[in-house]
Amino acid sequence: MGYFVTVEPGVNLYVEDLNPGGNKTIVFLHGWPLSHKQFEYQFDVLPAMGYRCIGIDWRGFGNSDKPISGYTLNRLADDIRTVVGTLQLENFTLVGHSTGGAIAIRYMSRYNGYGVSQLVLVDAAAPTGFTAETANNFLKEALNDRPKMMQDVTDGFFFQYVTRPFSDWFFQMGLQAAGWSTAAVIVLLRDENLNEDLPKIVAPTLIIHGIHDKVIPFSQAQELNQKIRNSKLVPFQYSGHGPFWEERGKFNQLLAQYIH
Repeated sequence: MGYFVTVEPGVNLYVEDLNPGGNKTIVFLHGWPLSHKQFEYQFDVLPAMGYRCIGIDWRGFGNSDKPISGYTLNRLADDIRTVVGTLQLENFTLVGHSTGGAIAIRYMSRYNGYGVSQLVLVDAAAPTGFTAETANNFLKEALNDRPKMMQDVTDGFFFQYVTRPFSDWFFQMGLQAAGWSTAAVIVLLRDENLNEDLPKIVAPTLIIHGIHDKVIPFSQAQELNQKIRNSKLVPFQYSGHGPFWEERGKFNQLLAQYIH
C-alpha cells in the first residue's frame, strides 16, 4: 500500500508499505537521485518471506512533495524521524543506500538510533560523498542538461551489464526528482561529512559495498568498518554501486540472515 506522511506543513513524503503485518520491519532509504523504486528486487522477495518492507521517498524525489528547501542531512534525517513516529515503528532494520546511507547515519547520531535495532549501509556515501570535482561536474550538468547528467549517473552506476530497457527504467527514475532537489543534494554530498557521526552509532551495523564501485570507492566502506563499533563489512565481488540489483540474490539472502 502507498500513502503520504506529512513531515512539515505543505510537505508530504510518499511511503510504500508492503506486508504491514510482517514479523520484522525493514525501512529502506534510496540513493540520489532515485526513489523507493530502486528496491523493486527486494520488494519482490522479502515481503513474501514475512518481512514488512517500507520504502520512503525523501523530499524532492520520487512521489514525494518537492519543496525548494530542506536539503540538508539534518532536515532529511528529521523527515525520517517524523515518518518513524507517525507509523509508530520500533525495533526495525534501517537500510540506506548511497546518500540514503548518509541520511541513515545522521539519523542514528541525531536521534540516538531511535527505534533502530540494526543498521545496514549499502555503498554508503560516507564519511564523505562526492569530491569537489565530481560534485561540480554533476552540478553544472544538473543545472544545464539534467537528462545528460542522469545518463552519466546510469552509465557509471553498475559493474554488471544492464540491458537498454533496464537502463531506460533507471534513467526515468532519476528524472522523477525535481531539478532543484537534485542539485541541492549534490551540494550536500560535496559539503557535508559524517566523521563526527560515526562514533555515535551503537546499533549492530552491516556494511555492504561493491568492490568495483566507481561512485563511492570501496576504501570508504573499509573506513566505515574501522570507525563504526560492532560493524561487519561484506564485500560484493561482482558489484559496482548497485549490489541491491547486481547481486540481488546474495543481497536479499544476506539481509534475511542478518535480520533476526
